[in-house]
Amino acid sequence: MNATPLAIRCTGLVTSVGLTAPASCAAFRAKLSNPTETRFIDSAGEWVMAHQVELEKPWRGLAKLAKMAALAIDEALHEVPTDQWHTVPLLLCVAETDRPGRTERLDIALLPMIEAELGVRFAEQSAVVAHGRVSVAVALAGARKLLSEGPARRVLVAAADSYLNWETLRQLEEEDQLLTSENSDGFIPGEGAGALLVEKAHDLAGPLTCIGIGFGIEAAHAASERPLRADGLCKAVTQALGDAACEMRDLHFRIADISGQQYYFKESSLLLSRLVRHRPERFDLWHPAECAGEQGAVAGVSIIALAHAASSKQFALGPGILAHMANSAGQRAALTLRCTSTR
Repeated sequence: MNATPLAIRCTGLVTSVGLTAPASCAAFRAKLSNPTETRFIDSAGEWVMAHQVELEKPWRGLAKLAKMAALAIDEALHEVPTDQWHTVPLLLCVAETDRPGRTERLDIALLPMIEAELGVRFAEQSAVVAHGRVSVAVALAGARKLLSEGPARRVLVAAADSYLNWETLRQLEEEDQLLTSENSDGFIPGEGAGALLVEKAHDLAGPLTCIGIGFGIEAAHAASERPLRADGLCKAVTQALGDAACEMRDLHFRIADISGQQYYFKESSLLLSRLVRHRPERFDLWHPAECAGEQGAVAGVSIIALAHAASSKQFALGPGILAHMANSAGQRAALTLRCTSTR
């Protein structure tokens, strides 16, 4: 193993199917979904369906992102005394900078708003990670560096994101990414927040450990006209496997951020055809987005929270898990996870 493994100590999750990690992950396992009509209308004159988080008040924009993030962070930090929260760096994952309709002042306003909600200031190493669906993998790499080089004993990786604004939805529909009555090859937009408390792993690390991280760039991304060979995802997975000093045959199932478009299912299939030499009898693919919709930067937390629950509740299909993520700009990320409890 080339780098310090990370123990996933606690998780927090706010989705359209649950306001806590246990509730959301139970819904993921049961494949429950709850899309509802939004206040937006598509080009065919029909209501846009979305996975909306229902809170006690109808907050929108930055206010809702901050409220959701505060709920998830409070859940993830429940084992840490409140008077120690100021020693924990917060790496906050948000939408990529070039997303249409991205909330103004997101990078500078959201973190202080979350701190105000919680009544705390996080450590000075706190930062914003703006890479959309691959943000959590980038943040975990940053957390690993903080834990190995700095004084931090634990790091909080959090995410908050929403596709539910008109400019974003309009652009998605124009690009045929949105699932509508006239486009079956699209996703249902969603929103949510999540948090992961990570520490250096040791013998009693807990139910889930991240032992490898990898990244790649896909030139043949969904908006390009190049033939897809999954080069970027293969590179990310190969790097994550090398980081963990293991091989594909050591893994037992996958969890991905795939949210509906055939392009990403094809990419995942190409990955197997290129990297798996001896196809196992089962190599299941789980994708929480089928329940919670396209969550953007929160997708990575949903993946890891589901893996954490699978280990804790002993429904994992084996100890080795491959997690992979992709954003529309071509960035690819992969994580090699190890759980301690399986069926």
